[in-house]
Amino acid sequence: MLTTREELDDGLPGAARAWLDEALAEAAHAADRPDTGTPDRPDTGTPDRPDTGDPPSGTGTGNPPWETRFASAGRHCGPAHADAVRALLLIEARPAAPDLARLYAQGTAAERRAVLLTLHRLDLGSAALPLVEDALRTNDTRLVAAAVGPYAAAHLDAHGWRHAILKCLFTEVPVEAVAALADRARGDAELARMLHDFAAERTAAGRPVPADLRTVLALTATPAAAPTEES
Repeated sequence: MLTTREELDDGLPGAARAWLDEALAEAAHAADRPDTGTPDRPDTGTPDRPDTGDPPSGTGTGNPPWETRFASAGRHCGPAHADAVRALLLIEARPAAPDLARLYAQGTAAERRAVLLTLHRLDLGSAALPLVEDALRTNDTRLVAAAVGPYAAAHLDAHGWRHAILKCLFTEVPVEAVAALADRARGDAELARMLHDFAAERTAAGRPVPADLRTVLALTATPAAAPTEES
């Protein structure tokens, strides 16, 4: 759960609150103007820069000022508040999907996580699914956990969602991070089969079966809700 603006105001010192006010004003200004930034495809093959708070090396002068604020949120508001600050900036700026993809591609792991955590609040439809899919291809548990939030629950198809569950088990991301887990796992016989196969592979390799696997498997045994008949 991200910190709200009210909680941030209570927790931030005066200088940080003033910085945040300016940053949000810049983001709101950008929302009223079309962004002409050049979109890039997500590329986790490019090494992440250290989260120093400096602007991404790929951010040019043609990009809106709020993006620099997005990168330096940790330095100005503290690492503990960086996710919440970045989420507020994204919500205020309302970037189009190509611009969000560029911001994600240029960002550090911390910046990418903030993007993923905010997707469900940006009204992008399924356009941001490539970012979720990119995060799920990594072994960075911070990104995997952020990728299986409400946006993934709403937009990943059954095949992609099942593999996201296996990714959590493989990387030891707690399944409590998976949004709508009980609803989507209910009565999913194919997911149950995949879980049995995964457990058998782990056992054959002499490796422990994650306790979370049994949790999800139990959910698949719950019958799916019957369709409601219209009167």
